[in-house]
Amino acid sequence: MDFSLNMYMEICRAIEPYKIVTVEQYLSQDIEQPFVIMRHDVDRDLGSALAMAELENGYGINSTYYFRYPRTFNVQVMSKICNLDHEIGYHYEVLDKAGGNPQKAIDIFHQELNIFRKYFPVATVCRHGNPLTKWDGKEVWECFDFKDFDLLGEAYISCTGVSTYLTDTGRNWTGSRNIKDTLTSNNSNGVKNTREFILFLQNNKEDSIYLNFHPERWPAGTWKWITSLIRDKTFNLGKILISTGNKLANP
Repeated sequence: MDFSLNMYMEICRAIEPYKIVTVEQYLSQDIEQPFVIMRHDVDRDLGSALAMAELENGYGINSTYYFRYPRTFNVQVMSKICNLDHEIGYHYEVLDKAGGNPQKAIDIFHQELNIFRKYFPVATVCRHGNPLTKWDGKEVWECFDFKDFDLLGEAYISCTGVSTYLTDTGRNWTGSRNIKDTLTSNNSNGVKNTREFILFLQNNKEDSIYLNFHPERWPAGTWKWITSLIRDKTFNLGKILISTGNKLANP
């Protein structure tokens, strides 16, 4: 089945010829092409995140896992993933929490980042893009500088110099249900489903590819797969309604 852990295993096999790096490695090292930046936004399902991290470890893959606070902040699970040589990062949503107030948002950011750093040496952060709110969380950096927090970079702002960015947001690769998860280099290259995505990885040896996966979208087991499918269908319907409302409000 598409968007299952078994299908994700096929993706891991397809990217074996590439140099695979974390966000931290991309920002701190001189990486030879072709390479793949591997990132995971852990929005909900910790069990699927751990299963994905263990699968990657079996293929010698090191990737970045961004966790929300407090939604998916679980030191026990995060430590297991860290011990598999994956990068642990902070998936911030502080502008939403602050109701759009930049000063309040940066205060929350500082507090939550310090909580992460009690347990993990966080070097990079990534904005969580909630399609149901009107704020784009990374806009907080229009008022402040993430380097003041001893960070190498932000996963959207600092990783724009890649050939292709592909994300599973919306349960597809075309970006048709993608409201906030975009880069300036966003390009689906005509990929419509995961089989085509795998063929693209196998046959098109791009210079640099940036991949973003949400572990809850790649579960093991039929019941979790059905739950994930229903959730994505529901969210996609909500995104359609939001987009339609925006078009009507701004003809």
